Amino acid sequence: MKRVFCAVLATETNTFSPIHVDRLAFEASLLAQPGEHPRTPTLCSAVMTVGRERAAEWGWDFLEGTAAWADPAGPVNRHTYESLRDEILQQLTDALPVDAVILGLHGSMVADGYHDTEGDLLARVRAIVGPDVLVCATLDPHSHLTRKRSQAANFFVAFKEFPHTDFVDCAESAMTIAQATLKGLVRPVMSTFDCRMIDIFPTSQEPMRSFVDRLKAIEAANPEILSISVIHGFLAGDVPEMGTHIIVVTDDDRAKGDALARDLGHELFALRGRTMMPIADPAEAVRRAMSATQGPVVVADVWDNPGGGTPGDATVLLAEFMAAGATNIAFGTIWDPVAVALCFAAGAGAEVALRFGAKSMTGCGQPIDRRVTVEKLVRDGQQKFGSSLVPVGDVAVISFDGIEVILNSTRAQAFDVSLFEMAGIPPSERDILVVKSTNHFHASFSKIASEIIYCAAGEVYPSDARKTKYRHVRPDIWPRIDNPHGDVG
Repeated sequence: MKRVFCAVLATETNTFSPIHVDRLAFEASLLAQPGEHPRTPTLCSAVMTVGRERAAEWGWDFLEGTAAWADPAGPVNRHTYESLRDEILQQLTDALPVDAVILGLHGSMVADGYHDTEGDLLARVRAIVGPDVLVCATLDPHSHLTRKRSQAANFFVAFKEFPHTDFVDCAESAMTIAQATLKGLVRPVMSTFDCRMIDIFPTSQEPMRSFVDRLKAIEAANPEILSISVIHGFLAGDVPEMGTHIIVVTDDDRAKGDALARDLGHELFALRGRTMMPIADPAEAVRRAMSATQGPVVVADVWDNPGGGTPGDATVLLAEFMAAGATNIAFGTIWDPVAVALCFAAGAGAEVALRFGAKSMTGCGQPIDRRVTVEKLVRDGQQKFGSSLVPVGDVAVISFDGIEVILNSTRAQAFDVSLFEMAGIPPSERDILVVKSTNHFHASFSKIASEIIYCAAGEVYPSDARKTKYRHVRPDIWPRIDNPHGDVG
């Protein structure tokens, strides 16, 4: 019987965010002790739920460690990272001997004193288990592929889709490769290519839709190619090895993997500047949404996206729609725990004078002062994201002047129409829905939207690598320089 250790330690770190992460942030999202992970996965923790199922099928002795996930925010408190890391490392040490270690990581976590937490964790895991034990991990594509972590792991598999609708499929792929390795059927070898660029790569539109479909076709047609991943990189991570990479995992054929990674990397580099969705400014977004003849129009506030580590309390778009006299419009969400608490104290149905939003940082607009009606109160609200349930904390739904706003106490982007349904707002009956999300909303909201408008409102996210005041990011990547590959691309 193969002994397989599995643990999860993940968050996405926006190094520019003022919202720092401590242990309470993990507890608010997911902090499960060994054997206590719920039946539903939380994005990077799918290795735990899938691993349980496959272990029962394959006869593994599946040894669960801690599973910790915090919603994206700023840097992690040093003690919090080190204590969670050491907790997992001690669990691994106690579990020895093991045949494999499978980790659920995000890949962009930054802690005080650590630019590369995943590299630190993986190197320590490798030191504990030695050179001959399989060590692998799943990654979110909005991550950093560092030399240290690549040297410590046998292979990585990243989600292919953005929005990340395939996080369970990714875990299945990692488990399948691990099982074949443990049975002696394959010997995974990982090849990587540094595209020397940073961009946004939504797979909900061309040209990335076709690019990712081709990656899947290459995998399906070539049994010796075990996995292909695109590491998008993360614009808001000010770390030395930030950028886009290609990963190719082959069955013991490094030359083939290196060549394919290089070819795909140059092909992706040639798409630079053409992959991101068109972005409107607030005035244009409001004009287009209010002139639509059919609803609901979905307006995405792409840069005040808590899924990218921002606070999620910006009011720039709300103020624009208020000034334009918009009605039959719903906003999901504005993060304001204080306003939520005041609404709970007042009670459902109460009419109160309320100040809400724009408390966390500059560039997110001004607080809104209105006399509002508290329409609905929800304790421990949740929304769906694929097979996952995402907590949004306590929720207060307020209304004023034909506008509804979902206020929440736990930061979370809008993933699914269930966010509005949970709040008692029928999303298909509103003319306009405003969501805080870059693209994860698309899979669900595109099914009901008459039109989707992406909008850049305020200055809460470092969205342009040419202008962002990085301190650690290397200068030799596009668009910081025009062509870091010289005559290629």
